[in-house]
Amino acid sequence: KYFTQMTIIHDFSIIPASLANMILPEDENFLLIFRREAPLDNSVDFMQIWRKYDVDCSGYISAQELKAFLKDLFQQHHKEVPSDKLEEYTDTMMKIFDKNKDGRLDLNDLARILALEENFLLQFQINACSKEERKRDFQKIFDHYDVSKTGALEGPEVDGFVKDMMELVRPNITGSELDKLRAVLLRHCDVNKDGKIQRNELALCLGVKAKP
Repeated sequence: KYFTQMTIIHDFSIIPASLANMILPEDENFLLIFRREAPLDNSVDFMQIWRKYDVDCSGYISAQELKAFLKDLFQQHHKEVPSDKLEEYTDTMMKIFDKNKDGRLDLNDLARILALEENFLLQFQINACSKEERKRDFQKIFDHYDVSKTGALEGPEVDGFVKDMMELVRPNITGSELDKLRAVLLRHCDVNKDGKIQRNELALCLGVKAKP
């Protein structure tokens, strides 16, 4: 697989202990699952999780899909959770993070659950710098999203880049909007039509002369 299952599962246990203690049921086994020192710091990892659990590709995480997420999380940490407890935890998470109370989680809801760090692209001001600075910043940006270090963005790497790029303009994009924007980016940037975005292809799209 493009990323191993263990890598995906490793990134589940992101909710800080302080947040977990405030909002989740008072069950030690449950709280221990969410105790991690560092938040999720890359939208690529976030989009891996999103794609894995948005099983029906609806652009949302349903209660059943959230339950599957929690079930896998417990299993990977060797925790035995009765079905009624799993239902309770799922209901609690939905009540807390489903902001508009429509019975499903959108991209931003899941980002809150996973404590996704601030948009990586916010640190760059590409339109306000010199050509050399733009070239340097482009290299940093591409390397950040090229998690697999293949020299091309593919799968969740493209998703993560699109998510961060569009949220500079619209902070609350939906899963279905992300899919449409992803298709647009690939249509315009994927010159050789291999389903990936090479470094030079993205540079061309962004008007940057990349290093060879």
